[in-house]
Amino acid sequence: MKATASAKTAFLASILKSGEQYAGIILGENGEPDYHLILIGGEAIKVSFREAKEFANLSGGELPTRREQALLYSNLKDEFTSNWYWSGELHASTSDYAWYQSVYYGCQGYGSINDERRARAVRRVAI
Repeated sequence: MKATASAKTAFLASILKSGEQYAGIILGENGEPDYHLILIGGEAIKVSFREAKEFANLSGGELPTRREQALLYSNLKDEFTSNWYWSGELHASTSDYAWYQSVYYGCQGYGSINDERRARAVRRVAI
């Protein structure tokens, strides 16, 4: 059953707060919809990984995962500047490095948690 445009608008109005953007649905196990991803307004500039996490928390959300960053790049690229943005994920082999994504190139990499990058916060709405 296809939702009407007015039903979609009403749904988005019910979950979005002022300044937020709807990014899409993140799939869970077996490809089933898991949650809606919401990009929170505001941005931190030139912050370390620790400062980025604090910014996200104060914004009422969290740093996005690497999967979430890929969705944000796909659906909301214009909401970002052409820079590197922290993810909320530390590198698996060392807690001194964390992952980030380029919004210009779309690629992901990792670097020292003391490096300065930009940060955006997201929140999740369970389905």
